[in-house]
Amino acid sequence: MKKTALGIILLTVALFSVFSFTIPDGWFVTGNKYRLYDIGTAVAEGKDGKNCATIQSKEKKIRGFATLMQTASATKYLGKRLKMSGYLKVQDVKKYAGFWLRLDSYNEKSKYKMLGFDNMSNRKINGNIGWTKYEIVLDVPAETSKIAYGALLAGTGKIWFDDITFEIVDETVPTTNQMK
Repeated sequence: MKKTALGIILLTVALFSVFSFTIPDGWFVTGNKYRLYDIGTAVAEGKDGKNCATIQSKEKKIRGFATLMQTASATKYLGKRLKMSGYLKVQDVKKYAGFWLRLDSYNEKSKYKMLGFDNMSNRKINGNIGWTKYEIVLDVPAETSKIAYGALLAGTGKIWFDDITFEIVDETVPTTNQMK
């Protein structure tokens, strides 16, 4: 019995050292069905062998999505064209996966307005694809107060994402804004 119990403990420790459902610092989970997904950190599974974030469905069929996201101040991007880039890997994704970027405005009466948006639903990533770089480009209006962004998984499968960066680009780079 002692060997079996020790074996179970060692297996549990090994699994936690490879995969953790600990949410990465500064990120939070949302989506209309986020409880149907395991969301967290994939240890040593990033594109460069380091940690990355992951979202994996727990059910065989899901009509909804989950996202791991962050928000940031828009101040340094106001009036500029912003490109968000990141790497995504997908496995057995049935519906779609992608990055997303949203530009939000809040006025003095706490009125919310979405000023720009792209969730890649018009260029869906599905099936099985190794680490691939994807980009979203939006113009940031002067009244933007927050930038919200992340990765999403709609339906079933598993995604890993890594190395999200932001840069200001010139107007020769076309926008991907889905609100136009």
